[in-house]
Amino acid sequence: MVHFYSAVDTYHPVVAYGQSKTACILLSVGIAAKWAGDGIMSNALNPGAIATNLQRHTGGLKKPEPFRKSPQQGAANSVLLAASPLLDGVTGRYFDNCTEAEIVDARRDQPIGTVAHYALDPQNADRLWMMAERMIGCVL
Repeated sequence: MVHFYSAVDTYHPVVAYGQSKTACILLSVGIAAKWAGDGIMSNALNPGAIATNLQRHTGGLKKPEPFRKSPQQGAANSVLLAASPLLDGVTGRYFDNCTEAEIVDARRDQPIGTVAHYALDPQNADRLWMMAERMIGCVL
């Protein structure tokens, strides 16, 4: 089970970043479950470490140079998921480096290209979905 920190918990930037990534994946899992019958597909992805102006407020990109991607390399994952007929009908998954990520018990100390099992768990997706509905005051 994923623990979603409340506003009174201590803020840790790295933890918050990981939680935001997990939430994006879970949201995609929720979209896939709720709207697949309408032909709507949703997958999450990791574009990778891309040197853009997005890091200007966080102290710059920390990833070593050999592990960085160009904007074009980072966009490749998005283009694949949006346009490839090879992925027709594929939904509720997580992709890294244009490949479906391997599901692991925990991401800690795992290689790039993996996703923690709890980030794809339908029950966690439902929990997050219900939290979001309560926060915005409507049912989606």
